[in-house]
Amino acid sequence: MSTDSTQNVTNGALGNPLSTESKVLETGAALAQVRIHQQPDPKSPPVAEADTRPPHQDFSPVKQICAHLNAFHVYASDPSRCVEANHYCTHLNEDVRQCLIYDTSLPNARLIGVEYMITPALYSTLSADERRLWHSHVFEVKSGMLIMPGPAALPNAVWEAAETKEMEQVVGLYGKTYHFWQVDRGDKVPLGEAQLMMSFTDMGQFPRFEDVVGDRDARFGVSWERKRGKRADIVEPECLEDWRDEGVMGAREERGYIEEPDVRLDADSVRKTGETKQ
Repeated sequence: MSTDSTQNVTNGALGNPLSTESKVLETGAALAQVRIHQQPDPKSPPVAEADTRPPHQDFSPVKQICAHLNAFHVYASDPSRCVEANHYCTHLNEDVRQCLIYDTSLPNARLIGVEYMITPALYSTLSADERRLWHSHVFEVKSGMLIMPGPAALPNAVWEAAETKEMEQVVGLYGKTYHFWQVDRGDKVPLGEAQLMMSFTDMGQFPRFEDVVGDRDARFGVSWERKRGKRADIVEPECLEDWRDEGVMGAREERGYIEEPDVRLDADSVRKTGETKQ
């Protein structure tokens, strides 16, 4: 692996394209995931104790990923900025989920953050100061912004029914999110401190909602308006407190932002963020 400095940009990150050596290693690592079943050689000498190592490199944690969710996160420190977030989530248990967040859903996507989701039962145990770091998913679900992109092979109606069931669970969860890579400002490597991210809590906080979310929908072949209609019967949870105060507006007021946010992100900038750069 080269340690030379570079000004090249590959997949939206500062660095050179993969070398032939790295591609060979990557291919070898992938092949190591395949179990190779072989009959034991009767001529082999006996061993004192069985080898308990798995026959492949163990990727168990990431293999537990069971859902891909897509929505938009807004910076707590500057609600005029937001970014598209592809969540790849696992369930630790019934009360805790954890998600890796990427800027796109492509193979060369950049890992930009993490989100933890917990149930109201756990949220109720948190201190007031800690609760300020968490956000509700009510608006994301009810507005149709939050989607679970489906496989092309399944009929849309079948997948949409499964997605709606998932939304019935997510609507009551609280999320805590940090982004490490500010791709929306063009950073080629993760720079600066981790950024606390929040959720929009009403349409007024996201003036270009229809343009930005509509552009995302066009790429995934979905419609936020249709999803909003399908989710009309999802019951909004009885929040422990006014979740709007815990969302982006509460974060703004704590940092001295009192004017309505002028969200600069538009469909074109979202598209550029998700571009694959070779």
